[in-house]
Amino acid sequence: SWMTNQNVLSQIRVRLPYTLLIGLLSVLVSVVIGIPLGILAATNQYTWKDSLAIFMSLFCVSMPQFWFALILVMIFALRLGILPPVGIKTWTGYVLPIVSTAVGAIANIARQTRSSMLEVISQDYITTARAKGQKERNVIYRHALRNALNPIITIVGGIVAGVLGGTMVTEQIFSIPGIGSYLLTAVSARDYPVIRGSVLVI
Repeated sequence: SWMTNQNVLSQIRVRLPYTLLIGLLSVLVSVVIGIPLGILAATNQYTWKDSLAIFMSLFCVSMPQFWFALILVMIFALRLGILPPVGIKTWTGYVLPIVSTAVGAIANIARQTRSSMLEVISQDYITTARAKGQKERNVIYRHALRNALNPIITIVGGIVAGVLGGTMVTEQIFSIPGIGSYLLTAVSARDYPVIRGSVLVI
């Protein structure tokens, strides 16, 4: 590092676990919430539940991540005082960063799940399963969801990369010593790496 005279690779090794932990937990939260939300919308098509799920998905996708993070800090940290506004000294410090990072991914997964489930539910084998007297829960989760997972898994793979990139904003707002905040600090300070006595300008 040109500014701190520290080895960049060693700094990355220290900071990478924080970024990976927040990113992977955000993806896990988005899958756990997004898939059931999409199933709920698909199984209640053209009802108020479907309309509410679509509206919430569009709202979450359109909402800037930094704005939502600041709203969370204002409500849960400053007004209610139940979560820390910055830092990760305890497990409670991870709650707001994970939620703010996962909200956009939840919307994307819910929309994709709804679309895939609607396509599968209209198939003949779903009608046959219902005609045989199987419970609706078994029809949805054992037959429909299993065949609708392929496009959902595909979009989750893309979301992993997007979430890891989105942690840059989250780490800066919540003062988390991860890769994202390290990168932003280095860029704003024009901190170029030094290789064998020469400055590598990127």
